[in-house]
Amino acid sequence: MGNYLRFRLNPSVQIALGARAKTPGEKMVGAPLELSVVDHAGQAKGAQMDAYERLLGDAMNGDATLFARQDVVEAAWAIVDPIIHGPSPMYDYDPGTWGPKESDALVKDVGGWNTPT
Repeated sequence: MGNYLRFRLNPSVQIALGARAKTPGEKMVGAPLELSVVDHAGQAKGAQMDAYERLLGDAMNGDATLFARQDVVEAAWAIVDPIIHGPSPMYDYDPGTWGPKESDALVKDVGGWNTPT
C-alpha cells in the first residue's frame, strides 16, 4: 500500500497517516506503518458527535436523511423572500437591545411591548 491520509467519520473519529518507512538496520528495506489518532465516542467531548461531524459523515456516506430536499428549501424561501425583499423596511438595532425603536409602533394599539428590565 502507498502513502495515504485517511479521515474516518463515524461514532469513532479516526485520522490516520500511512507511509513506508525504513526498517532499522543497514539494509534499505521499508515496511508499511500507520500513525493514527482515534477519538472514540464518549471520549473528552461527550457521548455524541457534533452536529456538523455527523452531517459531514452522512454526506460522505450518501445518507440524505438530515438534509432538506430542494422543494422544501424553495417553499421556505417562498415565505421568507417576500419579507426580505418586500416593501417593508428593515431596521438595524444594537445587540443586547429589545429591537429597533420602529417596532414600538407595531404594538402601540395593544399596550406596547412587555419588556423586562
